[in-house]
Amino acid sequence: MAIKGVVFDVTKGKEFYGKDAPYNALVGRDSTRAVAKMSLDPADLTPDTAGLTAEQLGSLESVFEGTYKAKYPIVGYTAARLLNADGSPDKLFQPEHQPQLQTKDEF
Repeated sequence: MAIKGVVFDVTKGKEFYGKDAPYNALVGRDSTRAVAKMSLDPADLTPDTAGLTAEQLGSLESVFEGTYKAKYPIVGYTAARLLNADGSPDKLFQPEHQPQLQTKDEF
């Protein structure tokens, strides 16, 4: 599952994200907009944040930091997070920090 271009391993949350679980629709894609809107509408299963309200963007940040980064290990990043629009590497890319999970930085 990805949010804001960050791919999380949500395996330990299989009761939420596994087959037939309530949030399974969010898995296998960048679901940034859906998380911001607290929506499972297929139209919201996208990384696009255009047109979101300040409240929705605040909710997104809160859930991203307080739930996903706090509970689930980061296992990668989407191309949109690593690359510029022309496909060249984004030299300003910085991996997310998760000291509580003691993950190895591979970047």
